[in-house]
Amino acid sequence: MNHSEHILVTIKKFAELTGLTEEAIRQYIKKGQWRYKIHWNKAPNGRIFVITKAAYAWMQGSEA
Repeated sequence: MNHSEHILVTIKKFAELTGLTEEAIRQYIKKGQWRYKIHWNKAPNGRIFVITKAAYAWMQGSEA
């Protein structure tokens, strides 16, 4: 596993990169479509970060 597999970005940045809305991303998390520590993670300060490789794989219809 290399570093690029674990690039973390904020919800805002991931929305900018993909064209998804921030609200859509938050709903994927809230509804459990994106799984904790697979598609997203929470920093000690409470901020949510998207795990880009897994989220892109989910968007393409495959698992992380």
